[in-house]
Amino acid sequence: MISEFISSHSVVISAGLLLLAYIFIALEKIPKMTIALIGAAVTIVLGLVSQTKTLDGVINPDYFINFVDFNVIFLLVAMMIIVSITTRSGVFNWIANELLKFTKGHPVKVLFALGIFTAVTSAFLDNVTTVILIMPITFAIARKLDVDPIPYLLTEIFASNIGGTATLIGDPPNIIIGSAGGLTFMDFIKELTPIVLIILLVVVGLLSLVFKNKLKASIDKMNEVAQIDNSHTITNKNLMLRSTIVLALVILGFMLHDVIHIETCVVAMLGASVLLLFEKPNDILKDVEWNTIFFFIGLFIIIGGLEASGGIKLMAEWILKITQGSQAATSMIILWASGIISGIIDNIPYTATMAPMLVEIEKTMGVEYTFPLWWALSLGACLGGNMTIIGAAANVIVSENANKEGYPISFMRFLKYGVVVVAISLILSTLYVYFRYLK
Repeated sequence: MISEFISSHSVVISAGLLLLAYIFIALEKIPKMTIALIGAAVTIVLGLVSQTKTLDGVINPDYFINFVDFNVIFLLVAMMIIVSITTRSGVFNWIANELLKFTKGHPVKVLFALGIFTAVTSAFLDNVTTVILIMPITFAIARKLDVDPIPYLLTEIFASNIGGTATLIGDPPNIIIGSAGGLTFMDFIKELTPIVLIILLVVVGLLSLVFKNKLKASIDKMNEVAQIDNSHTITNKNLMLRSTIVLALVILGFMLHDVIHIETCVVAMLGASVLLLFEKPNDILKDVEWNTIFFFIGLFIIIGGLEASGGIKLMAEWILKITQGSQAATSMIILWASGIISGIIDNIPYTATMAPMLVEIEKTMGVEYTFPLWWALSLGACLGGNMTIIGAAANVIVSENANKEGYPISFMRFLKYGVVVVAISLILSTLYVYFRYLK
């Protein structure tokens, strides 16, 4: 009786579970990994996805493991390992210090340099790792210049989310989009890097003007920054050489995907495995964000319940009905809805829900119709994270650390700048998507 009820109301029940997961994630009272795993367990227990791998000797399409995108999982784990090992050499801090010396300690130039460095680094490392790397340097520089670090920290948050939009590995939503849409590393470089570069320069340039009066330092203080001793920043030269060579080769492997025909997750796993030959795996695996990994796994299963019930297909049909099949209207709705929603809730579950919907649209309307929709989703989901202090993980990490250092960033103070940054980003993205794909 119960199973019949669940079967006949599977769309409503699976959608309700996903909505509940969203609500609890937004409330932040329970760790989001725990919410995702509870939701996944309930999804499986209710029979919304199957526990059986095969049916009558045939692979069961509703088997719960089938909904876990292991391309995403293995790429995330492998890149976390590579970044952890590379970071230990001190090479990223060395690059940042050299960049700051280049500015001669001028506070506004330092802001511009930190913004550009954060964005470029975020394109190849995850945003959280990037801001964790740059924050200690930022506080040290602010102390030496005797200026408020908050303008620098805000710029770094915005730059990390903008820079992470540019590549397949820069932000988790892009990893999900790349895997679901069959898009390569070079696809992201070709399609998104031009507009991301424009948005970055406009936003950082605007912030430089906005914070100009707050960033003033004496000549002596500026000279102190210009003469930073960077000779001992590299803690292990052999490790630095080994890890940077492997990281460069992994990125090259991503770029040559169309030539070597090896998936990005496999290239990353190979690089991580090579580096682990020289390390104690237990030490390195402590740095892997297992909470994030299991959050992804649980989330994929919850969304799998909605997909198996036909709910995702209904969503795709609904949006096509609303837009009457117009490619331009569908693109703009996805771009702006993604930007606004991702500013309010975590952009990872949002993207994980939207990606299967675009796959359904692709089945109905074709690859050519859906192509700009993937980029609209990526731009909206990644850039929208700049709207609020809880819009992206990097925002939360920076605000928590700033508070510990005695420089609290209130929700409303962040929102004041975040809304402007996101509005500019989405307007520029709208023009880009329209003139590049739709006109």
